[in-house]
Amino acid sequence: MKISILIILTTLLLTACGTPKVNLFPDHSAPLQEHVIEGTAKGKVLVIPIEGTISDSPRRGMLRSEPSMVQEVVAQLRRAEKDKEIKAVLLTINSPGGSVTASDILYHEISRLKEKTGATVVAAMMDIAASGGYYVALSAERIVAHPTTVTGSVGALFIRPHVTGLLEKVGVEVDISKSGANKDMGSPLRPGTKEENEMFDALINDMGNRFRMLVKKERNLSDEQLGTVATARVFTADEARTLGLVDEIGYLSDAVAGAKKLAKLPDDAKVVAYRRTEYADDNIYNTALNRAALPKASLVDLGLLDSIIQVQPGFYYLWTPAVGSN
Repeated sequence: MKISILIILTTLLLTACGTPKVNLFPDHSAPLQEHVIEGTAKGKVLVIPIEGTISDSPRRGMLRSEPSMVQEVVAQLRRAEKDKEIKAVLLTINSPGGSVTASDILYHEISRLKEKTGATVVAAMMDIAASGGYYVALSAERIVAHPTTVTGSVGALFIRPHVTGLLEKVGVEVDISKSGANKDMGSPLRPGTKEENEMFDALINDMGNRFRMLVKKERNLSDEQLGTVATARVFTADEARTLGLVDEIGYLSDAVAGAKKLAKLPDDAKVVAYRRTEYADDNIYNTALNRAALPKASLVDLGLLDSIIQVQPGFYYLWTPAVGSN
């Protein structure tokens, strides 16, 4: 099946060489356009999806790279700043989190929009809004969890591969010359020392503490509540509401209605989204900005392993069991 798709792609590409007006593989160069999902009254609620692993690195496809999630979300925020009719932004979050920096950038950029425009921000959690996904939700004035949402995982981790066992099996040795004792700390080519592991623990604890303090600030948690959250476990929607991590349990339509109420908009205010492609029968559950012409193809489908491999070494606000689930 995978080979058949590759053959079709190659054939179509060769056929299109003499027809420059045909765009078989639409990219993200087309500008974002506003599409009204529902409503006719003055005033707008803008829906922005936060879907998948949060990253500021371009997403790799078979034939091209696509903009990173951070780039796409910030592009929508910048456009929203110019529209005086946008009084509320609804973030629909379905994400296990991502890199520490990318999560913090989105939190910062959404907070910036609020300060610059005075727009109300509401977060609607879908399937998963864990770790960095929850970090981004903290930028909202109100957080609504779907009845089946899994959230929490407030903490940081450092991901680094180890290949020393593999190298030993194939008889490969690596010599490293370095200018300082810790220059290659975290290297996958050798086991870490006790001192290096302690330094990494300090870095991780610092980043985890930043997350916890942001939760305490934005959600006004008690020390007891924060102590439970600091275990970095995930919670059901009911548990999250009891702990103060979310304000309400409801459906996406409830979040839309709540955003209109907070922004003092009429019930029939417009609900809009920015997309590069027009969709028939569009609605608030559509998270796509651009329609791909053909599915991504791979000669070998590694499934979850492929998703984990694509997570580069580094510091993350990420719930790893959910990587690749979106």
